[in-house]
Amino acid sequence: MTNREDEYDYLFKVVLIGDSGVGKSNLLSRFTRNEFNLESKSTIGVEFATRSIQVEGKTIKAQIWDTAGQERYRAITSAYYRGAVGALLVYDIAKHLTYENAERWLKELRDHADINIVIMLVGNKSDLRHLRAVPSDEARAFAEKHGLSFLETSALDSSNVELAFQTILTAIYRIVSQRQMSGPGDSDFSPNSNVVPITVQPTQHTPKQSSCCQGN
Repeated sequence: MTNREDEYDYLFKVVLIGDSGVGKSNLLSRFTRNEFNLESKSTIGVEFATRSIQVEGKTIKAQIWDTAGQERYRAITSAYYRGAVGALLVYDIAKHLTYENAERWLKELRDHADINIVIMLVGNKSDLRHLRAVPSDEARAFAEKHGLSFLETSALDSSNVELAFQTILTAIYRIVSQRQMSGPGDSDFSPNSNVVPITVQPTQHTPKQSSCCQGN
């Protein structure tokens, strides 16, 4: 018997990055399991979960990776950017330092990820508006300067969590489908077939030519 979760047209790897404590794990659990845990512990290394959504009549399976934000795990997590076609760069709207560090995370992402990766800046914990330390306009200007989309979310009350993932997955799908229509290009981002599996090998390096998407 075929599991519906195994039936999809595209598989996209998306990474969550940002400082420790900004709520990446709860964004992941809210989107994939509709759960929120106030006692959430810091992620050690990396974890991932999947969820399938419909985009323009196609089934998109998102494989979402939660990378640890602690400095001592940075060397480990850099390997997980390989193969990612989307990234949510998350900060806490109530902690300005986590927003200041977004520039450094963005540089790391650009250093390790595919050049065509789709990036969204996410101001999480919007439910803490009474403690806001990062004005929305400031973050929006930063996003526009760096060519990122921008949303504020709350994993606690579910605000904009669905929208954030839907938006980035739709953007990735449109890029991939446009490249399919225009024929195979030089970029690894282009799929070779209708189904786009992402090769994920946490314990070893993938070959350079399969750094993003690899068609079977």
